[in-house]
Amino acid sequence: MGTAWRTAGWILLGASLILALSLGIRHGFGLFLAPMSNDYGWGREVFAFAIALQNLIWGLAQPITGAVADRFGARRVIVLGGLLYAAGLALMALSDTPWSLSLSAGVLIGIGLSGTSFSVLLGVVGRALPPEQRSLGMGIAAAAGSFGQFIMLPGSLGLISLLGWSAALLALGLLVALIAPLALLVRDRPQPAPSGSEQSLGEALREAAGHSGFWLLALGFFVCGFQVVFIGVHLPSYLVDQGLPAGVGTTVLALVGLFNVFGTYAAGWLGGRLSKPRLLTALYLARTVVIVLFISLPLSSASAYAFGIAMGLLWLSTVPLTNGTVATLFGVRNLSMLGGIVFLFHQIGSFLGGWLGGYLYDHTGSYDLVWQLSIFFGLMAAALNWPVREQPVARLRQARAA
Repeated sequence: MGTAWRTAGWILLGASLILALSLGIRHGFGLFLAPMSNDYGWGREVFAFAIALQNLIWGLAQPITGAVADRFGARRVIVLGGLLYAAGLALMALSDTPWSLSLSAGVLIGIGLSGTSFSVLLGVVGRALPPEQRSLGMGIAAAAGSFGQFIMLPGSLGLISLLGWSAALLALGLLVALIAPLALLVRDRPQPAPSGSEQSLGEALREAAGHSGFWLLALGFFVCGFQVVFIGVHLPSYLVDQGLPAGVGTTVLALVGLFNVFGTYAAGWLGGRLSKPRLLTALYLARTVVIVLFISLPLSSASAYAFGIAMGLLWLSTVPLTNGTVATLFGVRNLSMLGGIVFLFHQIGSFLGGWLGGYLYDHTGSYDLVWQLSIFFGLMAAALNWPVREQPVARLRQARAA
């Protein structure tokens, strides 16, 4: 038992460090919007489209990388993802046209993220821990990703100020390359079906496709992606437009990362004790209230910081709850793949949130409509998660009864 727990501890440590690097650097991409756009004379839509494409490619690749990790183990997927991510950052540093930016920041980094982020890493954690500890373990790993955001946002800004945006991207690429050796900590092996008979890929997909809760979780996760990517990419520019110093936006996003450490850990802990779908409903409602207050009240540095703290507590708290519910419904054998499909919807929302922010700003001169969409979608997500019930599918219930 002690050996098993030590092994699980190393896996959790490795997954946490990889997520801290992968997501911490990814959340700082919004800091490059202004300097790259200004240097090349682009409108905001060019950079916004590249980041939106990144999220879409990430989502499209995620079920594939998740299925490979489920069947053959996650380590090789993580190593390859880390190398592609690092290569994408290096090429992004050299990008001087919209298409080269879309190829590097969009396609290469998008594929790289699919192998080094939540679905693959939380699948590893979910298989390493017993059911009663699964939600908490996922919360700890997701919180590490948020701590990476807290550390890397001011770090990225410092690199841009010291080296310029191009050299800063090269330096970040070297950091991401550390993911490959960190993957040695992730000892993940394919897990047999609990009934003793292997469930095929097609059977797993058909089972999930026929379950209403799976689609309700996926549609709710779409909203999470829309909100967090719009805010992560466009909030610094929005605050500058409103007359606040540029450093305020960086501080706000760093506060989001810091307080999401606590919010995500708390969500994982609560998810082991309360209904995860009901917690998701409460989270989306709380996000909606925070956004309404932020855009309705007079804007100042203090109100922006308060927004960052409040959103941080709610930022990625949806991740352990959503993935934990998928694990409860369908088991952990195909968790990375099924979680990847749900995450695809998150990334479709991310694409729309990132791209629409730039498109509507360039065409209307304002982010008002996107804020209003964020409010509407938040209410929609709360309603979608409410009817989901945490009951394992019949296959799992029969296997446990046997």
